[in-house]
Amino acid sequence: MAEVVFLTGVADVVDFAGRLLRKKYREGARVALYAPPPLLQRLDQALWVAEQLDFTPHVLLRAGTALPSAVVIERTPLWLLARPEPALRCDSGINLGCDELDLAGAHERLAEVVSLNADEVAAGRARWKRYESQGHQLVHRPQR
Repeated sequence: MAEVVFLTGVADVVDFAGRLLRKKYREGARVALYAPPPLLQRLDQALWVAEQLDFTPHVLLRAGTALPSAVVIERTPLWLLARPEPALRCDSGINLGCDELDLAGAHERLAEVVSLNADEVAAGRARWKRYESQGHQLVHRPQR
């Protein structure tokens, strides 16, 4: 079973996710981040311009796009996706609000980032209940 960490009360999801990805990159992790396409686009842009002297290597894999070469897959530690892609071999996942995906089954560790938006809080609670019913180890870390 996966460990699922709920990071709740996040005021700015894009900024928070960017900082979390930079931290995971410095730790040497392979991470897949999941979000709806418009949010992925915003995060991709933010990662390119956030820190001028601190490049965070990542690839935005758009839906329907073929996987890059094996060399790119091997050398890229951070992936921005709408759906899981097992060929990327990411041990950790970060979810920014995708409800319909079985992400805990795809990763050893999963972070669920939940904003302050009432609809997203309700969706996060529903994901918590689903993970709990599946027997995953759950941890709650409020960010406020």
